[in-house]
Amino acid sequence: MTDPYPTGVTSERTTGEAPQASVGELVSQISGDLSTLVRQEIALARAEMTQEAKKAGKAGGLLGGAGFAAYLLALFASFAVAHALDEVMPLWAAFAIVAAVYGVIALVLYTRGRKQLKTVDPTPHQTIETLKEMR
Repeated sequence: MTDPYPTGVTSERTTGEAPQASVGELVSQISGDLSTLVRQEIALARAEMTQEAKKAGKAGGLLGGAGFAAYLLALFASFAVAHALDEVMPLWAAFAIVAAVYGVIALVLYTRGRKQLKTVDPTPHQTIETLKEMR
């Protein structure tokens, strides 16, 4: 019977050992794996930021619509209040009082909005944690 493996040639089946990769092949494999990992982390960060931007965009649109409706309400209510005050004082004084009330409201809204804006954190925390785990 003929030998399926010529003299001096062994196979994994005959020796029971896995073939040994060279150092160059191992470095090449590690480099490829590292490149893949970095690309995946960048994709994760991009997905995270895109998701948050979409949520912020939707919320901004809703708040813009609500703001416009509130503007119209305030406009017509202001005229109603000013004309009601006109019954007890001159019209210019009634409009001045209404304007002062809106000035106070604007100041309160500005300070609360500025305070809340300082709490916004655009950092992709999940990506940073993953990168720390890789070290």
